[in-house]
Amino acid sequence: MSTDSMFVHKMWVDNELSKMTGSGTIPYPMMSDGGGKIGEVYGVYDENAGVDVRGRFLIDPDGIVQGFEVLTPPVGRNVSETLRQIQAFQVVRNSKGTEATPSGWRPGKDTLKPGPELVGKVWESWTVDKAFD
Repeated sequence: MSTDSMFVHKMWVDNELSKMTGSGTIPYPMMSDGGGKIGEVYGVYDENAGVDVRGRFLIDPDGIVQGFEVLTPPVGRNVSETLRQIQAFQVVRNSKGTEATPSGWRPGKDTLKPGPELVGKVWESWTVDKAFD
């Protein structure tokens, strides 16, 4: 979502995205926050510039913000990391909190089982090598 109009979004899809992806499509709807009302709610609207700064908010099915990242315009986002975080939140949610995903966790990798027996022993279950496999 951005403060750009639907016409600017269409121009971006036709002239930029189509060259980047070859298809000119993305797997989600593009939405306009003309006037920055939603950006204000999430604290990313820059009133002086009249735009929303780059913010990414991961909101669960219950409407709870589980994670967010705000970047200044010159810094790009990492879509792979966003997808990894979504998958990690899904694992934790589906386990009803009986599993945790350590830094760098990827689908198919070991999770941690939170509890008193894990305190002070995370290093035994998870190493830097495992995190970045």
